[in-house]
Amino acid sequence: MKTFYIPLLASALLAAACGQGAQQFDIDNTKPVTPDNRVIYQMNIGAFTPEGTFAAAGRQLGRLDTLGADILWLMPIYPRGHKMNSPYASMDFTKVNPAYGTADDLKGFVGEAHRRGMKVWLDWVPNHVAVENRWVAEHPEFFTKDAHGRMIHPHGWGDVYELNYHDEGLVEAMNSAMRQWISVADVDGFRCDYVSSPTIPVKYWQDIIAELNSHGKTIEFLGETDISNPENRRIDSCGFDYDYAWDFQGELARKFNDSDNADSLRAICDRLLAASAKVKNKRMVYLTNHDQNYNDGGNTLKDFYGDNRYLLTVLEFTFHGMPLIYQGQEIGDPDTLNYFTDAKVKWHLADRKMLNTVRTLVALHHTFASLSATAPVEYIETAGSQVLAYRRGPVVVALNLGREPAAVQLSGIEAGIYQQWLDSRTIGSGPAMADVKLAPQSAIRLQGKGYAVYVKKQ
Repeated sequence: MKTFYIPLLASALLAAACGQGAQQFDIDNTKPVTPDNRVIYQMNIGAFTPEGTFAAAGRQLGRLDTLGADILWLMPIYPRGHKMNSPYASMDFTKVNPAYGTADDLKGFVGEAHRRGMKVWLDWVPNHVAVENRWVAEHPEFFTKDAHGRMIHPHGWGDVYELNYHDEGLVEAMNSAMRQWISVADVDGFRCDYVSSPTIPVKYWQDIIAELNSHGKTIEFLGETDISNPENRRIDSCGFDYDYAWDFQGELARKFNDSDNADSLRAICDRLLAASAKVKNKRMVYLTNHDQNYNDGGNTLKDFYGDNRYLLTVLEFTFHGMPLIYQGQEIGDPDTLNYFTDAKVKWHLADRKMLNTVRTLVALHHTFASLSATAPVEYIETAGSQVLAYRRGPVVVALNLGREPAAVQLSGIEAGIYQQWLDSRTIGSGPAMADVKLAPQSAIRLQGKGYAVYVKKQ
């Protein structure tokens, strides 16, 4: 089959132009300077290519390698229940969705990712399975029951039944399936769905995470919850490597569609830092994923964040945590994707300003250890209510939430020569770098809803 979107996206990737005094520079194919400088990429195999297969997605890994994806989170790859065709309603955790290919095809995909230095995490759905799953008839003891002995639909989700982790047979069946994918396909980790479920004991996670990491290969775990939330603090002892900065994204989505209030944004950022200091794990930060993009009526980046979507993308990659790219986010998230039907990403609708911004930000995040997941943040005073600025080591970031241009003094920065990595005024034409002289008393100009990133030269 033709992968018709490749030339269109490639032309966007190769487009570059230099502003006055700027030089074109190569920001592709970078690798993280530390493991804490990685970027995670969420992919639905069925949506990522027109073919919707492991083989076709594997042929696109060079493009993701060029972008700089370090971890590939694959949405559920298992056969689906037919009632709603949800990828989160598994028929069999030991098999792959035949529409995607075979287990050998998955193994080939993982092998190609490894050859390029990328890790692969599977989406794991421990709380429930499809109502058509063979366990319903063969192992009714695997399921929780109500007072009348009926299997439970968690949250009223009518296409799934809830699993019973007090049954040793169920625990072993689930653990065996996880071991299988490590052994057969050499996967590197799991994004675990709904880990805040009250029916999954903390001890279960403690045991399986420790066990899977006891055989010589590091297996990483991302938990789908905000562990900093007081309701989920029990999960802090489970051993997850990452959780979702869920409350952070929720606040941004509710308040920053068109806001120009930098103080409000700083307060949200402060709450992220305070919450992160309370948990043992690192955080995954995100502006969108499959839930935000499709569920609850569907919301693209533009729907959620309006013209702030570009500068908030800069914030995502430079402020705190490990940034997530949801498939298509790098081209501007042009449409909602029904993941029940594996609706295809519209790669031909690439927003070059967003694409070039993301490309540059990935390279920046990879290159400077001061942008690692937990490195400190220092705010810079700007004397403007619409501009948020901060420093992480040699990296200086300025975001103008206002609609009008702003001349901003970055009080307290060290005077010297800086490399300007990112300028919202020119990035649509392509990545370009310029040396600029900055001092606390000198002003930088930011366009309305604009952004700039500088790195002090040693």
